[in-house]
Amino acid sequence: MIPLFTSNQIREIDNYAIKEIGIPSFALMENASLSIFNEIINNFPTEQVFGILVGKGNNGGDGLALARHLINNEKSVRLLFVDNPKNLKGDSLSNWKILENYNTTLLEYRVYRSKNDLNILKEVEVIIDSVLGTGAKGELQGNIKDIIEEVNELDAYKVAIDIPTGLNADTGFGELVFDSDLTITLAELKRGLFLEKGYKYSGKVVKGSIGISDKYFDQFEVEDYLIEPEDAFDGLPVKELDNHKYNSGKVLVIGGSFDLPGAPLLSGISALYSGAGAVVLAVPYQAALQMNNPYPDLVINKIGTEETKYFELPHIDSLSNLINWADSIVLGPGLSRKNSTKDFIIKLLTKFNKKKFVIDADALFLISDELMNLKLQNSVLTPHHGEFEKLSGISKEEFQTNLLKYGKDFSEKNSVNLVLKGSRTVIFNKNREAFINTTGNPGMAKFGSGDVLSGILGSFIAQSGDLESALISAVYLHSLSADILVENKTEYGITASEIMKNIPNAIKFLRNSIV
Repeated sequence: MIPLFTSNQIREIDNYAIKEIGIPSFALMENASLSIFNEIINNFPTEQVFGILVGKGNNGGDGLALARHLINNEKSVRLLFVDNPKNLKGDSLSNWKILENYNTTLLEYRVYRSKNDLNILKEVEVIIDSVLGTGAKGELQGNIKDIIEEVNELDAYKVAIDIPTGLNADTGFGELVFDSDLTITLAELKRGLFLEKGYKYSGKVVKGSIGISDKYFDQFEVEDYLIEPEDAFDGLPVKELDNHKYNSGKVLVIGGSFDLPGAPLLSGISALYSGAGAVVLAVPYQAALQMNNPYPDLVINKIGTEETKYFELPHIDSLSNLINWADSIVLGPGLSRKNSTKDFIIKLLTKFNKKKFVIDADALFLISDELMNLKLQNSVLTPHHGEFEKLSGISKEEFQTNLLKYGKDFSEKNSVNLVLKGSRTVIFNKNREAFINTTGNPGMAKFGSGDVLSGILGSFIAQSGDLESALISAVYLHSLSADILVENKTEYGITASEIMKNIPNAIKFLRNSIV
């Protein structure tokens, strides 16, 4: 796991370096600017003209120190100040005074007063954002807003120092954000870089240095992590030489309806492709008649009579033996949202609350009003953002402003594991820890993709019995399968069934990359 830090923790380590270790703040800024310079030269070795957007705080000071290193290496620099440089203070002012004393044609600067001042960036090949750092909160205003809006439209490589201007370092939220291709974040990784707008606008994220050892960050308790390939590999269920089909994971999928007969098929087949020894689908009789099952190794149980189109209360008795048999139950794909089915779901979860459930799709909608009355400690809820809005009672617009907080609050309050699906899927456990997935691409935004994930989740839980490791491996591999496909098909041509069929290749790829 890669730990992610809050802006307060980064601020504390800066203060510790200055007050306890005795490193002058100017030296920290110099160390930071050198590491930024090295990263920029590694990424843009042939570019000759660099533009730097300069704020009035320490982030701007980093940009001014960087300008000096670029000029020292015969690169042309164009500075655009968002405010009069006379208002600079401390180390930022010191770095500007040094530049003022340079007698060189490689340096030009302008103070922003109108959009015409952006002409200084006309021939710039790389634009570097050193306007606002991790301490900035709230929406962009005034000159800064105007500059970022205009610069985002320019055709140049864009680099952010520490964090893109406009992005909240803790939440990943921002109405308007500098659209960077590369972000060189200082000291340690901030969690906002990998969520929501941070994921979209940070580009490639690399770590810069302020010149202190990583060991000084060990003093902080961290709740948020990036998932690494090693984590997904370690969570793969172990296949022993003496395994047989009944100790290799028994998965029951309860889903389907007359209206949506295909969804549970995707979940069931995905469970088989991800290693489950035995998979049974329990579906209403009429739904089973409509299924075109090309997999004879997938067992389908017709529930009810020939007239049964949807699950209802009386069907619980006929499912009891299957539920007791299963190591995990996937509940929800294609289930329908009828009130009679809701009564069935609530009674089933209440009666079998010690079983391990993966609750998805329509089942999430049906339990939303009864969530507080259900004891789901052994269950995993897998909503996308719209479904989470219904479950939590928090508007999508609100929880996206601080996804980590609301996800943690929900998991802790309901004592449940949460897989919140999105452009970056995040796993939350009951201990307020969050694990951010690092694989996936826009091609996964298709009908059926969530059904495939539910099947992999059910399979890994059934095989290992370890919820947390199963969640991490399943979420990572589901998206890794899509990433492998995109290499040949592009993100336009991926379907859920292809992601499903590619799961064995994704597992093999992961093994080969680790072993």
